[in-house]
Amino acid sequence: MTIKPDFSKNSNRAATAPAFMSIWDMHAYYGESYIVQGISFNVHEGEILALLGRNGAGKTSTLRSIARLDAPQVTHGEIWLDHQPLHKMAAHEASTAGLGLVPEDRRIIPGLTVEENLKLAQIAPPIGWSIERLYELFPRLGERRLQEGVTLSGGEQQMLAIARALARDIKVLLLDEPYEGLAPVIVDEIEKTLIHIKQQGITTIIVEQNAVRALELADRAVILDTGGIVFDGTAAEVLENEDLRAEYLAI
Repeated sequence: MTIKPDFSKNSNRAATAPAFMSIWDMHAYYGESYIVQGISFNVHEGEILALLGRNGAGKTSTLRSIARLDAPQVTHGEIWLDHQPLHKMAAHEASTAGLGLVPEDRRIIPGLTVEENLKLAQIAPPIGWSIERLYELFPRLGERRLQEGVTLSGGEQQMLAIARALARDIKVLLLDEPYEGLAPVIVDEIEKTLIHIKQQGITTIIVEQNAVRALELADRAVILDTGGIVFDGTAAEVLENEDLRAEYLAI
């Protein structure tokens, strides 16, 4: 059974926007390809939201559109974060407003140590996440603070990428395939960290092919199919709905 959210009664952005974050009627293209086709959903403060779907459903494009990156090109819609209009901002302005994107390739800066990667990202003076506090959250990074970031293991690089995002004192953490290529024991460690981050009031949107792991971690789930939303509800509902998982997640 297809489960679709009903946005028909929402005639304007104000009707859909919660106190924290709202994506309303967003459309985006890669060249001539229509990737994100008028999606709308809300994100509540301090929750973990899993953005799921099969390959090509538009998950990463949605994440990059929220982050205001050049590709894909957003042609219509609004994105609000804590009453700030992200859709009117460039990527660096959205970052300053509180968005932190951890891309799938992590983009650790070559030639810089762990600590230099963190200091380069950190706002001055730090409000919530000092370097030492980040090392408390990621003890492995503290042990390797003088090691070049690109020489870390895959799991350690993922930790560094997340710590680097937090260093900007963000409000929303955007994670694109954070478990890719990582051993289950490292995924366990990262999930414990994400739960701790949630307890600090930070909101997380996670795109992940390992849908079961993401759903077990998340509070809510939004499922995309061919650029549109087919489900918006609790993660528990997806885990309990075998037909929904089979049709849209192949699990």
